[in-house]
Amino acid sequence: MPQANIVDQLKKEILSFTDEVKERKIGEVAEVSDGVIRIYGLSGAKLGELIKVKTSSGTVSAMVLSLEEGSVGAVVLEDYTLIKAGDEVSSTGEVATIGTSEKIMGRVIDPLGNPLDGKGAIKADKFMAIEKVAPGVITRESVKKPLQTGLKVIDALIPIGRGQRELIIGDRGTGKTAIAVDTIINQKQISEKSRPICIYVSIGQKRSKIARLVATLEQYGAMDYSVVISATASDPAPLNYLAPYAGCAIGEYFMSKGRDALIVYDDLSKHAWSYREISLLLKRPPGREAYPGDIFYLHSRLLERAAKLNKEFGGGSLTALPIIETQAGDISAYIPTNVISITDGQIYLESDLFYQGQRPALNAGLSVSRVGGAAQIKAMKKFAGQLKLDLAQYRELAAFTQFGGDLDPNTKAQIERGKRVTELMKQPQLNPMNVEEQVVLLFAVSTGLLDKIPSEKILDAQEKIINQTKAKNSKILEYIKEKGEISPMQEKELSGTIESAVSDLATTVEEKIVESEEKTDNLPKGGSASGRNR
Repeated sequence: MPQANIVDQLKKEILSFTDEVKERKIGEVAEVSDGVIRIYGLSGAKLGELIKVKTSSGTVSAMVLSLEEGSVGAVVLEDYTLIKAGDEVSSTGEVATIGTSEKIMGRVIDPLGNPLDGKGAIKADKFMAIEKVAPGVITRESVKKPLQTGLKVIDALIPIGRGQRELIIGDRGTGKTAIAVDTIINQKQISEKSRPICIYVSIGQKRSKIARLVATLEQYGAMDYSVVISATASDPAPLNYLAPYAGCAIGEYFMSKGRDALIVYDDLSKHAWSYREISLLLKRPPGREAYPGDIFYLHSRLLERAAKLNKEFGGGSLTALPIIETQAGDISAYIPTNVISITDGQIYLESDLFYQGQRPALNAGLSVSRVGGAAQIKAMKKFAGQLKLDLAQYRELAAFTQFGGDLDPNTKAQIERGKRVTELMKQPQLNPMNVEEQVVLLFAVSTGLLDKIPSEKILDAQEKIINQTKAKNSKILEYIKEKGEISPMQEKELSGTIESAVSDLATTVEEKIVESEEKTDNLPKGGSASGRNR
C-alpha cells in the first residue's frame, strides 16, 4: 500500500476516535452440573434474565434463576456439556421470550420455540415474555361462557368455563390425558370464529407418547387449531421447567388478540420434580419432600395467568387444564393440595371406578367446579342440576346395601335411577358428543323416561334416542345449539320421540323385582340351586 494511503487512513481513524466508554457486564463460570451453572462476577444480573456463555464451540444461552450474595445461579437452555469452568458470561439485559405468530398453529415445538416436526422454521410476529405477571382483577370479568369438553359427565356435572382453571387429578393410567385430548378434539365442531386455540404442553413424557398424541390430533383434524410444546423425559430439567411457561406465553399471545385459548399442562407433577432437581443443584435448602420453599409460588404464578379479560382489554380468555398425578389416590399429598388450592375446581378420576369399567372414571362426590352452572347453557343447567346429587347418593346407598337388609321403595327407586345415570355417563374415548345431544339425554334421564329401561341397555337406548331425535326433531337440536334453551312445547315433543324410541327396551323395575322374587320362591327349601348340585 502506498505511504500516502496509509497516512490518510491513520488520519481518518484519529479523527473518528471518541473517548466514550462502553460498559459490558461480564462474569465467569465457576461450576457446571446437570444443566445448572454457578457464575462469579455477574453482580448486575436480574432474576429471569437471559445471559450468554461464550464457549470454545460458540455461544450458549442460559437464564438466571438464583441470586446469591457472592454468585449467580442459572439454568442452561441449550447443551450444557459445551460449557466449562472459566468460560466468560455476559448479560443481555433481556428476559426469556418465545417467538409466536398465527403460523405456529399445527406445529410441534420445544420450550424455546424451535420446531421439532421437520416442517421448517416458524416466522415470529411477536416475542412474548415467558415469565409475566398475571392479569389484574380490574382487567378480568366473571367466567360465564362454557368450554364444552364433549364428555357428558363433565359438561353436565363439572362444567368448565372459558377463563377457568380446572384441575384434572388422579392416579397413573386413569384417563387424565384422555379427557384433555377429547376436549381438544371436541373444539373441531365449534365454528372457526369462536373456536379456542388449543395448546398442549407435554412435560417429562416419552417421545413415543407425544408422537401418538400428535398422530391422533392430526387424524381428527384437531392439529389445524392446536400447538404442541414438547419437553420430554430425556430433555434436561431446565427445559421441562420452562415448558408450561412457554405454553402460557403462546396462549397469552392469542388472548391479547381477543381470542379464546385452551392450554393443557400434562403434567405439573413432573414439572414440580424438574424444579426440585434444579433447586437442589442450586443448593437451595430442601423442605417437605425435598421441594424448595417456593414450590407453591411456582404453580400459582403460572395458573393465575389463566383469565377471562373484559371487553376493554380485548375480551380474550385463557383456560387452563393442569394435570396432577396422585399416588394411590392420595389427594392430600403436598403437590396435589397446592394445585387444588390454586385452581377453580378439580375433576377427580378414581382407579376403582376405572377398573369397574366406568369411563371416564369421574368421582362425582370429590369432583367440583367452583364456576358451576354459570358456565352452562340454560337447557343443560335445567336438567343437570339433580344429576350430581343422584350420583353421589347412589354411591353411598350402593355401599350401604352391600350389608344386606330390606330397602323401602323410595330407596330402591333411587338406586335404580343412580344405576341408569351411571350407565348413561359412560362414554368411549375419542368420541365427544355435541351439547344439544347431551341435553336430549339429560332430559330423558332426569324426567324418568329411562326408568323403565334395564340399566344394561341404557347405552343401546342412548343410540336409539339420538338417531330418532336427529330424524324427527332436528329443528329442536338446532334451536338448542343456537339459543341454548328448550321450550316446554319442545320438551313435550321430545318426550314423545324418546318414548317411541325406547319402547321395545322398556322393562319396569317392579317387573324385574317380581321376576327375581319368583325365581327365589321356586327354589326348594333347605339350600340354593348350587347347593343341590353339590
